Amino acid sequence: MSGARRSSGRASRSWRLPDGVLGMAARGPDWASWVDRLPATIGALTEEWQLAVDGWLLHGYCSVVVPVRTVDGGSAVLKVGFPDEETAHEALGLDTWDGDGAVRLFRADPRRRALLLERLDPHTTLRSVPAVEACVVVAGLYRRLHVPAPRRLRPLTAYVERWTAALAGLPRSAPIPRRLVEQATALAAELVSDPGSVGTLVHTDLHGDNVLAATREPWLAIDPKPVSGDPHYEPAPMLWNRWDEVVASGDVRGEVRRRFHALVDAAGLDEDRARDWAVVRMVLNAGAAVEDARSADRVLTSDERDRVTRCVAAAKAVQD
Repeated sequence: MSGARRSSGRASRSWRLPDGVLGMAARGPDWASWVDRLPATIGALTEEWQLAVDGWLLHGYCSVVVPVRTVDGGSAVLKVGFPDEETAHEALGLDTWDGDGAVRLFRADPRRRALLLERLDPHTTLRSVPAVEACVVVAGLYRRLHVPAPRRLRPLTAYVERWTAALAGLPRSAPIPRRLVEQATALAAELVSDPGSVGTLVHTDLHGDNVLAATREPWLAIDPKPVSGDPHYEPAPMLWNRWDEVVASGDVRGEVRRRFHALVDAAGLDEDRARDWAVVRMVLNAGAAVEDARSADRVLTSDERDRVTRCVAAAKAVQD
């Protein structure tokens, strides 16, 4: 997360948002409205929950985090996120885990996407550990986080069906090999029809930047986008995360496969099923970048081109 200005008070007028947060408003009217409301939202929450600001405001891509002290003097963080579909059940997932392998949730207001969380070390992520070793750590977290899903969680299969329809609708000129599009579409159809693709609480965004050092345990997961899904859906983010290191290794295929097998072996996953989901996720991710550009009637940005290249390379690498 990025650091930003510290506020000394609780009142909303004391909050001056950093440039990185203000810049989120350029993503569209919903983002602009959320950014505009943030100072008042943070101020209201600190008042209602009797919180004292205790550090610098931090932010990621779609949330802000404020270090605070609770009324009894305990340390915590107040997180306020953008109200998108994928984070709708973050509080439910964290409440289900109750601190077992993940950051502990103290209080939540899902309507305002506000969470009061255990304070971890935001400056020490799993990125500080060698990539393959980090995969073993994450695989250990899989074993703890993959518990029966609460009934209210949305099924993974519903998302995948929708995303696959969008992928199949891309023109043949899209910068993704057509054979991969067809392969991912066929695999997704098989997985969606399989009852084993739902029923387990799955983080879905578990990579090195979403695992922080903690006091009560060495590492804990943060920022889940929970669904009722399949544990084999999880590995993809650990394959595309820290991609600069994959390229720097000079052996993209070998480095991706080392990570993949470390995750599968340490977590006890079925290799074939994990591979199928990895291919599906990689191609869906690439397709989403292309569709974002198409819907905005523009060419791919350099970041989007890099994303497509990364996902295509990883999808090829995990296959024999």
